[in-house]
Amino acid sequence: MRAAMIGDNCIDYYERLGRWYPTGNVVDTGVNMRKLGISVSLISTTGTDENGKLMVRTLDDLGLDLSHLTVKEGATAVTYMDLVDGERIHGEYVEGVLEQMEFSEEDIRFAAEHELIHSALWGKADGILGEIRRRSRGVISFDYADRLEDPVVMRTAPHVDYGFFSYHFGRDRFIEDFLKSMVSSGMREAIATLGDKGSLVYDGNEFHEYGIFPCEVVNTIGAGDSFIAGYLYGVLNGLPIEKCQEKGAKLASEVIGVFGPWTI
Repeated sequence: MRAAMIGDNCIDYYERLGRWYPTGNVVDTGVNMRKLGISVSLISTTGTDENGKLMVRTLDDLGLDLSHLTVKEGATAVTYMDLVDGERIHGEYVEGVLEQMEFSEEDIRFAAEHELIHSALWGKADGILGEIRRRSRGVISFDYADRLEDPVVMRTAPHVDYGFFSYHFGRDRFIEDFLKSMVSSGMREAIATLGDKGSLVYDGNEFHEYGIFPCEVVNTIGAGDSFIAGYLYGVLNGLPIEKCQEKGAKLASEVIGVFGPWTI
């Protein structure tokens, strides 16, 4: 089984703490899936600066296929971060070479060959999902974060099998109706992560609710991406929804117990 991660990569830099690491929505999901034994390809663009070299070196060492990671003259994207009582705080985002990132015909062809194609809201791949959908027999997943009303949601929903959303208010009528609307729009399953309230999935027939694995929180960064990685691992292995939720919750609890976005 092969999974293609298509979208963003950046460096998270904690200036006050003097710490940094390679990351990005699809990077974190991909690394966590690779650690679970799935072959992962990254389709993205990084810079020629030292941060870009760190990105390439780190992901190559972790065993990702970087044959479609473009290295472009310029600066790698950077997000300036802080950490307060285990909760990550996002600061300024400097997009760097990602500002001009585009995906080629070859990138689309390559992505469509995989059993899973995953992207995310800031990955600039929403415009090519329809073409990937037409060419691919694999499943497509998308991380919309907490932007439930972003125009990208309705634009991409018909092309997405597994849509992931972050919702901060627990299970209520709003999120139930929203997940139903996503399935009606074309998704096979619509999944909401609810923070310390666990996760909620609608499959077109019924809701599936699952809790969390309590743990000592070091940094909440990567919680959503690691949940997605565990969930998609379950999908690729034919696990029932509750087991996918369990795998995601367990992996997320392990990741937020370390400083970075994946376990060492």
